[in-house]
Amino acid sequence: MAMATRVMSQSTPLSLACSQRNAPSRGSGSSKRSVKMMCTQLQVSGSSRMQGFLGLRGNNALDTLGRSRQSFGGKVRHAMNVPKGKGSRGVVKAMFERFTEKAIKVIMLAQEEARRLGHNFVGTEQILLGLIGEGTGIAAKVLKSMGINLKDARVEVEKIIGRGSGFVAVEIPFTPRAKRVLELSLEEARQLGHNYIGSEHLLLGLLREGEGVAARVLENLGADPSNIRTQVIRMVGENNEVTANVGGGSGSNKMPTLEEYGTNLTKMAEEGKLDPVVGRQPQIERVVQILGRRTKNNPCLIGEPGVGKTAIAEGLAQRIASGDVPETIEGKKVITLDMGLLVAGTKYRGEFEERLKKLMEEIKQSDEIILFIDEVHTLIGAGAAEGAIDAANILKPALARGELQCIGATTLDEYRKHIEKDPALERRFQPVKVPEPTVDETIQILKGLRERYEIHHKLRYTDESLVAAAQLSYQYISDRFLPDKAIDLIDEAGSRVRLRHAQVPEEARELEKELRQITKEKNEAVRGQDFEKAGTLRDREIELRAEVSAIQAKGKEMSKAESETGEEGPMVTESDIQHIVSSWTGIPVEKVSTDESDRLLKMEETLHKRVVGQDEAVKAISRAIRRARVGLKNPNRPIASFIFSGPTGVGKSELAKALAAYYFGSEEAMIRLDMSEFMERHTVSKLIGSPPGYVGYTEGGQLTEAVRRRPYTVVLFDEIEKAHPDVFNMMLQILEDGRLTDSKGRTVDFKNTLLIMTSNVGSSVIEKGGRRIGFDLDYDEKDSSYNRIKSLVTEELKQYFRPEFLNRLDEMIVFRQLTKLEVKEIADILLQEVFERLKKKEIELQVTERFRERVVDEGYNPSYGARPLRRAIMRLLEDSMAEKMLAREIKEGDSVIVDVDSEGKVTVLNGGSGTPTTSLEEQEDSLPVA
Repeated sequence: MAMATRVMSQSTPLSLACSQRNAPSRGSGSSKRSVKMMCTQLQVSGSSRMQGFLGLRGNNALDTLGRSRQSFGGKVRHAMNVPKGKGSRGVVKAMFERFTEKAIKVIMLAQEEARRLGHNFVGTEQILLGLIGEGTGIAAKVLKSMGINLKDARVEVEKIIGRGSGFVAVEIPFTPRAKRVLELSLEEARQLGHNYIGSEHLLLGLLREGEGVAARVLENLGADPSNIRTQVIRMVGENNEVTANVGGGSGSNKMPTLEEYGTNLTKMAEEGKLDPVVGRQPQIERVVQILGRRTKNNPCLIGEPGVGKTAIAEGLAQRIASGDVPETIEGKKVITLDMGLLVAGTKYRGEFEERLKKLMEEIKQSDEIILFIDEVHTLIGAGAAEGAIDAANILKPALARGELQCIGATTLDEYRKHIEKDPALERRFQPVKVPEPTVDETIQILKGLRERYEIHHKLRYTDESLVAAAQLSYQYISDRFLPDKAIDLIDEAGSRVRLRHAQVPEEARELEKELRQITKEKNEAVRGQDFEKAGTLRDREIELRAEVSAIQAKGKEMSKAESETGEEGPMVTESDIQHIVSSWTGIPVEKVSTDESDRLLKMEETLHKRVVGQDEAVKAISRAIRRARVGLKNPNRPIASFIFSGPTGVGKSELAKALAAYYFGSEEAMIRLDMSEFMERHTVSKLIGSPPGYVGYTEGGQLTEAVRRRPYTVVLFDEIEKAHPDVFNMMLQILEDGRLTDSKGRTVDFKNTLLIMTSNVGSSVIEKGGRRIGFDLDYDEKDSSYNRIKSLVTEELKQYFRPEFLNRLDEMIVFRQLTKLEVKEIADILLQEVFERLKKKEIELQVTERFRERVVDEGYNPSYGARPLRRAIMRLLEDSMAEKMLAREIKEGDSVIVDVDSEGKVTVLNGGSGTPTTSLEEQEDSLPVA
């Protein structure tokens, strides 16, 4: 196999084997890791000059990246066979202790590339491949921006020097040019005033050397070295790439660790990149006061998520930037620390501790840093491994002595869960409570932020929209806190309005659709060489493009005219905020439309289509819904709370279902709880969730979870008298304050629910008194009799339920017994349901008046209400139809009439598909019996 060879100069390095050192094993079964280092030192003009560097060789060269800086540097100095003398040691220290992690990774990758290509040397081309493969440093970013990728570079390297024999020596020496690149990288770093050597310096050294294989590779890939150098210098100026593994130095980069793992809030405030902070003056003053202490000068902001803890730190940075602070903190910098970035990549024990120690040293030396740690509870356990200590314990001494000024921020739950459990850490922080702002304060905050959101969304916010955002979020979004939820509202409303105005007019959209189709047909005609058709389509395409352009120009002219006349552009109004709240919660908060007004006014009439009789209950529920919808209900209580008392089968549960279907959207919009499941004391916890330590704690309660997911609904407590008395104790706060706390401490909002409790208490009184209410009494007599029965039932309810429970209900409604005439109306409703089911099977069903009377006679029982009626229809009609259908006597398309003969037997007449049918209303008289 032909293979290109490299002619080595007379200065080809002599590999001098260094002594092999075994890393200490972590257990008797652990394999020992060996580290070898090779180098060649030549004395030039009396000074020690490094001529070779072979790097680390182990199971995987990249493993060295995980080792600590001290371990790496120590092994380098110990393993290298360097002539004695301060000059030699100084050069070695300068070269290796100043390498960043990214630079070390480049060297490791260069060696890996040499092995992959089968080369027994590391040249400039391998260093170039390492720079590209590193991927995250400035060098890699610049090369990528020039269109240079690892795959293409490898191809060019193989074209120029080919692949090796496959046998690679244990020690891979650096070529003279590669060693020259390392020396030049140190010089480049010094010229730039940097006290570290990063990937960008290696790239600058590579470009400065300019004569190796790497230069040819870059030339073949079409890259301009001078342009690359310019880009690197520019990026170094904009984004100074530093790492935690950098030695000390002076000048502008005295804090490389802090700059890598932190963000300078004071600098961002000076550049106007922070949102304005409105209010919170007492909290900021308290923070400044604590920072001025001699010891334990560490405030900890404690508050619910979304109340503005981080904003207080940003407000402090803005005041420092503007000079509006006492001299104790004047000129200081607020740096927010990224704990995730600090921990990232620390694979081996000791790395995290070293990073944190270096960061603390930089802060102590600077004496002008105020550290801000958001989610300060993450300090506990951060970086802790087996046998190691976490960040909190490392920081404790500095926090206590006042050497480190730190502002923490965390939620009440996390503070209680993590920091309070560590008294030694807790005493080093001074808590600063951050309460939720009021609605008025939130409005002022929104007005302060208005300009930022107007610029982002390119529209305007009305004052009414900001007021609505604060008020509606406070009223309807109960599981979040101000001002966060109000800010989210205006943000999403702005996005909605912007998208709505950015849409293309419908006319233009249709033309563009036709234009795409014409263009497609034209291209097909060209491919089919039908040039006459293609020409016609081309003319049509030109016409359509002109029409679309005209419409767009007209839209621009209208916008320009509006701006010239002083008319505003897109505006976020109160209705937009209301729409977003409704989409989030499902609660209709928009203004009542004309159609909805008509529906609300005719609510009783609609409900009576499903619920026969029971006028008092229907009217009471309709009044409650109308009251809530126009905003006149008490905002701190449920929409309404009723107890429906009456005998079984008179429509108590059916009315709740009808209400859910009519106004709340569907019968599924009802939370139904059968209280017979809560007869035992221990089952009460199922409503709000099991306590900690019990099965089901993580699942939440049946009632609280259902209301949290659907806050606007009907809650039906069926047969409430069967529940354990402890259930009523729990319901007191729901009825009075519209809230309930579940087992996890979360407050669930019941202010937009309608509570209905059904009970059979007093049914015996109603049954006895109901026998006097019939067709032989006029209306006044029936009404007075009903009022007498209602008072008796109310007294019986008072004996069964406690006064504090009944006193919180809006109304106690007694359901009347059903009369025979009302049962006949219910029979028509039930029969209609059967007709609809058969119509889906394409069978037309009619019944005679005699059959209806028979159903009512068998199904009417004052003691059991309408339920026997359903059983009578099932027995007399559904069973007869099922037998005929199975016997193929009734098929799809048939018209069937059900009657009762003179002997009282049910007969089914099949008129066939051609028999004319008549409606139920036309069959008031009995049809002739077959």
